[in-house]
Amino acid sequence: MVISPIHYVAIPLLVAFLIPLVAKIGKNWARILPGLTLAYLNFVSVYLMTKVQETGIISESVGGWDAPVGINLVFSPLSGLLVSLITGIGFLVWLYSYQFKNVEKNESQKYFTLLLMLITGANGVILTGDIFNMFVFMEITAISAYALTAFYRHRNGAEAAFKYLLIGSLASTFMLLAIMLLYAQVGTLNMADIASKMDQVSSGMKVTIFILFLTGFGIEAEMFPLNGWAPDAYTEAPGPIGAVFASAVVKAGVYAMARVVFTLFGYGDSPVEILIIMGVITMAIAEFSAFRQEKLKRMLAYSSIGQMGLVIAAFGLGTKAGVFAALFIMVNHALIKSLLFLSGTYMVYHSKEKLIAELNGMAKELPVTAALFAFGALAIAGFPPFSGFWSKVYFLIAAADQKMVFLIIMVLLVTTVEVLYYFKVINRMYFHKPEMELEYRRPSTNALISMFVLTAVILWISFFPDTVMGYIDAAANDLVNRAGYINLVLNR
Repeated sequence: MVISPIHYVAIPLLVAFLIPLVAKIGKNWARILPGLTLAYLNFVSVYLMTKVQETGIISESVGGWDAPVGINLVFSPLSGLLVSLITGIGFLVWLYSYQFKNVEKNESQKYFTLLLMLITGANGVILTGDIFNMFVFMEITAISAYALTAFYRHRNGAEAAFKYLLIGSLASTFMLLAIMLLYAQVGTLNMADIASKMDQVSSGMKVTIFILFLTGFGIEAEMFPLNGWAPDAYTEAPGPIGAVFASAVVKAGVYAMARVVFTLFGYGDSPVEILIIMGVITMAIAEFSAFRQEKLKRMLAYSSIGQMGLVIAAFGLGTKAGVFAALFIMVNHALIKSLLFLSGTYMVYHSKEKLIAELNGMAKELPVTAALFAFGALAIAGFPPFSGFWSKVYFLIAAADQKMVFLIIMVLLVTTVEVLYYFKVINRMYFHKPEMELEYRRPSTNALISMFVLTAVILWISFFPDTVMGYIDAAANDLVNRAGYINLVLNR
């Protein structure tokens, strides 16, 4: 069997539909098969990332029709880095979820089917070279996310899912309108072909299409004021799904936005002011909102939004250094925020309100889980020498190169706020006595393995950042090299 990028889409999609049939043979297979699938996709990631380093970018035509007529999948240093990240965390979430709550029962079929569908959609968004297929895969991702938000079928979950659905429908409408206008102007849906023909589009039409794309993808990327769905969705979805939202759904949205900005419209080598402005507003409002939260998962949700604001602002710098910083932050955010959601979930496992006040004295009751959460909090807040610190340093250097003093001041300000609210949680866990009687559940062995693997990877990047710098640098080159992308896809 030839290993190719299409495996990221075809295999998890096939397995997702096979799960209900396989469950007829044995209920445990409904839980085991997704893990085997995600383990295989991680093997595919290692194989293809090695191949890309040796032979260059892989562009595969689907159905035997070459681009721009046919649909192509592009496995490059950028897309490879992101799909490897998504499938890696997807596997850890599967392992964590293996014995988690309702997933132990018949609900596991629905849960793992939706999980695989979501990962399929996110991988498709990142790999496809066709703008309409990017929209289709984004819809697969979004629909799976709606269902997972309402997974527990209680009122708050249904309300959160409905809100997500309404806002997501707006995103779909804006994306589809942008694609229709773009196709009417250039007569093609292949992104490389569109990029080569963008000179044919009038300035006014370019601005209209750009705004539509920015609005549509900005909703999935948690950009203010389009992120109203995120706090409720993160809060009401099953705990492990918060990690998937942070590592897959949001990363797909941010990638789509960056691909449109740098490849379709060719913005680069100079700041994209609208992205910087929206990024700064997003991270400022989100971080101050996180500081005011009384519920743990809502605090983590707003923190995630703030990190995405930082990423959007970094992309807005328009330089390779800015893109490098954005990708480094994305990698760290996916890993660290996943650890925070996975560890935080067990600390509020039996709590109905999920209040931060209920974490008083948690370090005594769940010492390992509390320590892992505290580690994640320090890492995401940017304490040296953890990986979150290095990514923020690269962002500040990129902003300094562009002499954006105000941006530097804003990042330092919101980082201070971030430190304060995470320390508030750590202080309650270690230095407060419990104010109420709570029932605790200790993490399963599967869950501990997942969290320790994430911790080990974060520590490795913290103390040996050079081991990932090469991959991130190649990914940054891939995104800013618009001409190279066009030539590879159209003249392969």
